[in-house]
Amino acid sequence: MKIIFFGTSSFAAQILFYLVQNQVDVIAVVTRPDRPTGRSLKSSFPPVKQTAIQLSLPVFQPEKASSSEFVAQLKSLQADLFIVVAYGEIVKKEVLDIPSLGCINIHASLLPKYRGAAPMQRCLINAEKETGISIIEMTPKMDAGDIIAMQKIPVPFEMTHGELEKELCVLAQEMILQVIEQFKNHSVKKVPQDHSQMSLAPKISAQEEEIDWNLDSTLVHNRIRALSPSPGAFCMLEIKSQKKRLKVLRAFPEELQFSEKPGSLVKLGKEVGVVCGQGVLRLLEVQLEGKRAMSAADCFNGLQNPKII
Repeated sequence: MKIIFFGTSSFAAQILFYLVQNQVDVIAVVTRPDRPTGRSLKSSFPPVKQTAIQLSLPVFQPEKASSSEFVAQLKSLQADLFIVVAYGEIVKKEVLDIPSLGCINIHASLLPKYRGAAPMQRCLINAEKETGISIIEMTPKMDAGDIIAMQKIPVPFEMTHGELEKELCVLAQEMILQVIEQFKNHSVKKVPQDHSQMSLAPKISAQEEEIDWNLDSTLVHNRIRALSPSPGAFCMLEIKSQKKRLKVLRAFPEELQFSEKPGSLVKLGKEVGVVCGQGVLRLLEVQLEGKRAMSAADCFNGLQNPKII
């Protein structure tokens, strides 16, 4: 069975590598164009492109996968199945109609919940106690196709996005091999989604990355773990009249009351906390601008009279 893989993120790259390592016949890879990144704005390869090059696979990077020129190119490859994982562009009907067995998508949520670009982050922000992987038949409507396979995992209260992504990636790898076998054996079973239970998971905005200390400490905790390790929830510190960005990578909410206003730093034994609208957030791991990630206690021990602004 000839497969074309569509994907862009590191999550997708790990699944691509796993497929090839397990002798799945991936004949080509489609990923998003190289984009400038970082402060230098140097052009960088998407993770899937890096992996495809490592595996000596042909790579295509169309500006629009649905352009007539690229559709013709895809047709010429005569693939049986397209697998799409965090590609970053809505795949249109012209592309979905190409492979003989159809197109399937690996989505990191329990569909129909959290359709969209940021299902893992939104799941953590909303303090869901379980999530999982859905493998669906693709349709022109975003993440709305019939479910081919679904499995759940628990989400502990302290789990970060990075940790959740690792667990879901392993789960997705196991599931996709089973689904490919079902396609080979013509034993695929599909279950329609209950669209009345649908919810959306829009991309995280830049505004959401800055911590609002007026919120309840549990809500702040959930936002922090949803954005950890990247892009990282942050606040601004004033140190010796200089402003520095502080990313909070791990924290824990405490039901403690202080008279100080939200955003005030307070001592919690040998550790540091921040007063919130309700409760206090104990800082566990942080990264000060220009520094490596470290324990919050070590970071603040080296600072003179820091203040959140």
